Amino acid sequence: MMISGGPLCNSCGEQLGFEPNGELFVACHECNFAICKSCILHGIKEGRNACLQCASPYDGDITFEAIGQAAFADHSSMAGYFDKDQDPGLHARNISSVSTVDSELNGEPGNQIWKTRVEGWREKANKKKKPPAKPVTEAQFPAEQQMEGKQCVEPARPLSRVIPIPKAKLAPYRTVIIMRLIILVLFFHYRITHPVDSAFGLWLTSVICEIWFAVSWVLDQFPKWSPINRETFIDELSLRYEKDGEPSGLAAVDFFVSTVDPMKEPPLITANTVLSIMAVDYPVDKVSCYVSDDGAAMLTFESLVETAEFARKWVPFCKKFLIEPRAPEFYFSQKIDYLKDKVQPSFVKERRAMKRDYEEFKVRINGLVAKAQKTPEEGWTMQDGTPWPGNNTRDHPGMIQVFLGHTGAHDTDGNELPRLVYVSREKRPGYQHHKKAGAENALVRVSAILTNAPYILNLDCDHYVNNSKAIREAMCFLMDPLVGLDVCYVQFPQRFDGIDHSDRYANRNIVFFDVNMKGLDGIQGPVYVGTGCVFNRQALYGYSPPSFLNLPKSSSSCSCCGGCWCCFSSKKPAKDISEVYRDSKHEDLDAAIFNLTEINNYDEHERSMLISQTSLEKTFGLSSVFIESTLMENGGVPESANSSTLIKEAIHVIGCGYEEKTAWGKEIGWIYGSVTEDILSGFKMHCRGWRSIYCMPLRPAFKGSAPINLSDRLHQVLRWALGSIEILLSRHCPLWYGFGGGRLKWLQRLAYTNTIVYPLTSLPLIAYCSIPAICLLTGKFIIPTLSNLASILFLGLFISIILTSVLELRWSGVGIEDWWRNEQFWVIGGVSAHLFAVFQGLLKVLAGLDTNFTVTAKAAEDTEFGELYVFKWTTLLIPPTTLIVINIVGVVAGFSDALNSGYEAWGPLFGKVFFSAWGLVHTRSHSTVYILRCSRLGAAEVIADGWIKVTTQIPELVDCQHQKQDDGGHE
Repeated sequence: MMISGGPLCNSCGEQLGFEPNGELFVACHECNFAICKSCILHGIKEGRNACLQCASPYDGDITFEAIGQAAFADHSSMAGYFDKDQDPGLHARNISSVSTVDSELNGEPGNQIWKTRVEGWREKANKKKKPPAKPVTEAQFPAEQQMEGKQCVEPARPLSRVIPIPKAKLAPYRTVIIMRLIILVLFFHYRITHPVDSAFGLWLTSVICEIWFAVSWVLDQFPKWSPINRETFIDELSLRYEKDGEPSGLAAVDFFVSTVDPMKEPPLITANTVLSIMAVDYPVDKVSCYVSDDGAAMLTFESLVETAEFARKWVPFCKKFLIEPRAPEFYFSQKIDYLKDKVQPSFVKERRAMKRDYEEFKVRINGLVAKAQKTPEEGWTMQDGTPWPGNNTRDHPGMIQVFLGHTGAHDTDGNELPRLVYVSREKRPGYQHHKKAGAENALVRVSAILTNAPYILNLDCDHYVNNSKAIREAMCFLMDPLVGLDVCYVQFPQRFDGIDHSDRYANRNIVFFDVNMKGLDGIQGPVYVGTGCVFNRQALYGYSPPSFLNLPKSSSSCSCCGGCWCCFSSKKPAKDISEVYRDSKHEDLDAAIFNLTEINNYDEHERSMLISQTSLEKTFGLSSVFIESTLMENGGVPESANSSTLIKEAIHVIGCGYEEKTAWGKEIGWIYGSVTEDILSGFKMHCRGWRSIYCMPLRPAFKGSAPINLSDRLHQVLRWALGSIEILLSRHCPLWYGFGGGRLKWLQRLAYTNTIVYPLTSLPLIAYCSIPAICLLTGKFIIPTLSNLASILFLGLFISIILTSVLELRWSGVGIEDWWRNEQFWVIGGVSAHLFAVFQGLLKVLAGLDTNFTVTAKAAEDTEFGELYVFKWTTLLIPPTTLIVINIVGVVAGFSDALNSGYEAWGPLFGKVFFSAWGLVHTRSHSTVYILRCSRLGAAEVIADGWIKVTTQIPELVDCQHQKQDDGGHE
């Protein structure tokens, strides 16, 4: 029988129950983790008086006496919820969605149409012989939680834990933030109440800029209020799901690798990514790798054929000797003692043989690349003489080729290899293909037809698996019933190879990945950054998390705090018409999905009728096979499925017209509308109530390549900033989207707002960087004569800025050099790429014009990081170069005027220079001269270095000034 009494306990699977006042029982008001009274009582008896998810102590009113009122005799086993004739797997997924949704929408206990139809079909099914039920619930509930006869099911040992930042580090950090906020309020009170009439325009501009900088700081700072670390227990994962003599219980994973142009994304790099995936430390029957070739290049296809053949040798070698990393190019290029800890006597011999095989593999791949440099007039032809279907990259049919797998070739040791699938979606003129987001959605549908793993991991073609156990790290969260219930994805940090040791262009983004993302992990989870992310497939399908589907009508969510059960006594916030309509669409879809799972034993005709009735085709498209795959939360395909039929269906779902008049790209899959589809897709999931998790294993999970040339780096930043502007000007802007549901926590909303408004900082940054030069050239100043109180205020603000950064480095473990590089490039990108992104975004969204910037290479040095010193002129360098020139001219003019005017002019000059230096440090704009240093313009470098030193020293102390100039020249 179906039970519809509210959400289920994440520990034992039973209902949570209600308080005496009729409200839903909530144990932890910090994270709203669903756990029943009996499980809490059991934990208290064992000495655990804290939340299993966030480790926060339970509130004082949840005492042993209060919980003791829940009799163990009324706490039935989980097995009692399942009918003897029903598959228990059907109930592993939110078994009360129908009754709760129907009662909320219609005001009656269940939709009568659904009830009549389901009962009629159930009577037919009872006359048929049912196949034995499959124990598909193991992935959700361990065996010890499924034992009957126990009155209280013992909670399973966690697969991960939260490690809060020590209070000794976090408390001072928060204190300084509050102090800085108070000082900012006093600072702006002084600035606004003390205008400068002689330079009113400059004063007003500076005040506006400073207000924007303060708002930007608040948006960036407060989402880092509660940072956390996490620890996983991979050994416990193996003990729970990999038992001797039994098939592995680990969930299957579909890997997505996307590539477009093999001339810009070398096939050898893509091959290394694929090889590292094929050799991961995970059951081979649980791994499938899908390569999306959005350029329909025969070169990519042929290189994948060679990769599949080489994998037959490479994979067993990796697993035999447990090597890391498992991308051959990067493994053989390591400058380490490969004999260390290798006790097998055959290792040296086999390693040398494998290196020879890899060198031959590289020769074959490079030969294919050389051959593809010139396209034949008649187009490419395959080995059988037929024309390559993708000769016209803009007009070609869909293509799918399956390599390896259980039906393909085995490795050299006779073992099965993971499945490898080549996919090139159909393209026709007149259709919108949506670039990478469209390619990823095509892979979602193809993989659902062929393998249908419950989890998806997407990687860029230049990001290889650096840690073979990375998937197990993610499964410690996703497969833990105490943690993974509402997790939409697990995001890994990005790490890079081939970057100079000083990382002068901040390619590693250490501050973002090691500071900001940890802060978000303490709220609702990190943002999705486009690669190195393991998704819950159900979240990609647009479903709400189970905890939200089962909420009683009285337990509304609060839009101010974002919690799901934190405001039971408060009045339900009003929703606008559009929010109510969107929520009702999701609820109808969830209800329809549940009812369909209840009748999965009926014939094909009845299934097609149901799919049509529930309008699922309008959401997922015209494929009954794909729609049925969405109902299988634990994944998998029917054993009786015919492979040729599945391939035909997979070809159908990657057709260029399949997504028309569906929810693809709007509500499900990767979301369209921005070149940064990653931020937008993650934002939609968080708005539905899902949370994400940040996983930072000691050995980086994935590594990729990054542009180390300044111009290329700026163009990369330009693309990211342009995507943020597109989201800002769309209906998905965090400033107004998703308020009605109350599922996005307000600190998380601040973080998303910061990710889309940060390019706008370029406008006040340009203005503020220009004001010092204008003041020096005109003799005007933007602040009046400072009083003693005002001087203390300015000094306090400056000290609070420094302390905030120092304490942030203290709790995060980020080095001062990484922090400094980030500060430098923040200004370089702010006055160049971000500025262009603002105007290009306005032209693209408002006028429909798309502007491209070209980069021209000039010269290169033949060194390890030779490209670092390549000077490529681009229009992005015009604004920062102009700022440098006018500031140098302003400083020279200011000192020249002081020299000509006599000693009395040095006092006002010192005030201007001092405030200019203070303003530049506050906005980090003094580091714009770093552009010239990076471009190795010798003369300009000397002038710029001198300018920095002049503007930051007291003119009267000439000897001290010269000494510091000499010291700085040797840095």
